[in-house]
Amino acid sequence: MSEQAFDREWTLAELLEPAALERLGPPLRQLLGGEAAILDAGGKTCWGLSSGEAQRMPLILELEPLGYIASATARPEALAACRQLVTQVLRSQVRFKMASTLHLEAVAEDFESLKREHARLVESENRYKTLAGALENRVKAQVAQLEERQQMLYEAEKLASVGQLAAGMAHEINNPLGFVRSNLSTFTHYLQKLNELKGRLADAPSAWRELDMDFVLEDGLDLLGETAVGLERIARIVADLKSFSNVDRATEELANLNDSIRQAVSVTERQLPATVSLQADLGDLPKLVCLPGHLNQLFFNLLKNGVQAVQDSGHAGTVKISSQAAADGIAVAISDDGIGMTPEQREHAFEPFFTTRKIGSGAGLGLCTARNIVLAHSGRITIDSQPGQGTTVHLHFPTRT
Repeated sequence: MSEQAFDREWTLAELLEPAALERLGPPLRQLLGGEAAILDAGGKTCWGLSSGEAQRMPLILELEPLGYIASATARPEALAACRQLVTQVLRSQVRFKMASTLHLEAVAEDFESLKREHARLVESENRYKTLAGALENRVKAQVAQLEERQQMLYEAEKLASVGQLAAGMAHEINNPLGFVRSNLSTFTHYLQKLNELKGRLADAPSAWRELDMDFVLEDGLDLLGETAVGLERIARIVADLKSFSNVDRATEELANLNDSIRQAVSVTERQLPATVSLQADLGDLPKLVCLPGHLNQLFFNLLKNGVQAVQDSGHAGTVKISSQAAADGIAVAISDDGIGMTPEQREHAFEPFFTTRKIGSGAGLGLCTARNIVLAHSGRITIDSQPGQGTTVHLHFPTRT
């Protein structure tokens, strides 16, 4: 607040404006007997008429007079009373002017303070907007990185499944390859006997008996038959692997869900431990528009989970898979009589990286991947499970009409 504006010497003209003089003048004239005037400190008339013979009395607020009240007709005591009245009016005006000045300066100071606060808030808001933008970009980058890593883990889970398949299939293929190789070695020996017989055709009957050619012909036919069976088994294993990996069907197609179940069962059966059996009960199903390769992965993951649950229980058990047509789609159930799950475990079962197995025994992506596949086909997946009583996974796929 400006001290000069608040505490300063006021002039008569500032304190008694023309409008105030017009209101104050008539009563003064009446009180002073007709002639009255108010003069400034220099003697200039501010209001009324004053003759040279008029009596003057100073209007003093502090030390120096602000002006004078003059009248040639008033009695001295009346003029003194009017001077006192005008002085009180001037004092009231001074207080009003000071209060008004204080108010205006306080309002101006408050306004400047508000302007400074507003500027500070605007600056703060801009800073927060910049920070929020930077944080949003960082969050987007982190989310993108997490999604990329999650996808990498999904792929790792798939590769782990492929690795298990490869190990199991290698063992399965080695069995028929072993006896095919043995049969071919034996048949090569038989051909050598035929070649030896060629050199002894002059003594054919005795050579035939000595070389036991009747057995060679009979056993040779058996060997070729066994070899053909082994090659057929190899071809079937390769066909199952090819169908399971779905290399020839990368897009949606109208397919029978039972075909995917059979292929997953066929692949899983070749890796079953001795304590686990696998049963399939498949009903007649309508065709479903789907990605067969994804469904192969889905059923294989769920069957593998069931087999692992039975193994973890420490006793022999069975994994069952069934399919049937429902009113609004297709229902599939995969059940086991394994270790089961607690309510807390069921609540987190579909979360990525959650697993009930020992560290290093699984990535915790099997059920998460299964749920994503089911949702991609607009289906539903639920789990019923009790500790020690096994688990049943229910799948529902809507069919398009």
